[in-house]
Amino acid sequence: MPTTRIPGPPHTTAPKASPAQEAAPPRERRAASGTVRRQSRAAWTLALPFLALFVVFMLLPVAWSLLISVTDTKSADLRTPLAVGFVGLDNYARLFQDPVFFTALRNTGVFVLFGLPLTLAAGLAAAVVLDRGIRRFRAVFRVGLYLPVVTSVVAVAVVWKTLLEPRAGLVNTVLGWAGVDGPAWLADTRLALPVMIVMAVWRNLGTVMIIMLAGLQGVPRSLMEAAELDGAGPWQRFWRVTFPLLRPALLLTSVTTAIGYLQFFDEPFVMTNGGPLDSTLSATMFSYRQFGYGNYDYSSAAGYVVFVLIASLTALQFRVLREKD
Repeated sequence: MPTTRIPGPPHTTAPKASPAQEAAPPRERRAASGTVRRQSRAAWTLALPFLALFVVFMLLPVAWSLLISVTDTKSADLRTPLAVGFVGLDNYARLFQDPVFFTALRNTGVFVLFGLPLTLAAGLAAAVVLDRGIRRFRAVFRVGLYLPVVTSVVAVAVVWKTLLEPRAGLVNTVLGWAGVDGPAWLADTRLALPVMIVMAVWRNLGTVMIIMLAGLQGVPRSLMEAAELDGAGPWQRFWRVTFPLLRPALLLTSVTTAIGYLQFFDEPFVMTNGGPLDSTLSATMFSYRQFGYGNYDYSSAAGYVVFVLIASLTALQFRVLREKD
């Protein structure tokens, strides 16, 4: 009587080498292995100059500054760096009892809190206009909006300082034509920091615009047409279809812009030197001043506080803006 065979689960075996691999003689296998080793050595040789520069000019200074921040190193200790004393977290405790440092942190926070969303909004608006609103001379507008990004920030700050001169500046001159007595923009504690925020937004929106424009051009037209057929209006199409697809571009621009704004230094250094009355003093400028005073320990501690703020804000942005699974 014939028996019925019940099929079971397929029997899995380890993948076998291909016939070409089995047929390859040991000499060819050794030659292939030698080729891989030579390629690996060549790759490390090409990467060695960068690694050496990174270790010498980045990794070692960062590690050394962290060590300095927990010691009592002053400028007088440069000749005897091993004779400094260990103070632990005393420098950090002094920082958070220093009202000038709190003023610098507050100014930095205001700069980021207002500058970051304004820059992102202005860059996104410019990208939308260039993508859909302007048909002619589009390249000219792109170059014009991006030009401040590639211009030296010192040159930009000097030009803005000249424009905002209270007596001979172009801004107050134009206001005078309209019968308005223009203020001393950079000498007023209420106006100096907002002026720098406006300047930073104008200077950095070009970067956001370029990245957002690339994201807009990557949105499938079929999705927009389907949403239009479903009766979605222009705002609904942008908010429900386009904006969610811009999340990677938004994350990139948000992180890079926030890092730059938390480290803002050139604008107050060139335009106001942190004044008036420390109203534009930033955290990085505070660290720079302490370094100039010879307080290397205090300066390093302030720098690491800024580093922790940057790392925390970046982690928060990744948590909020990263793509959901």
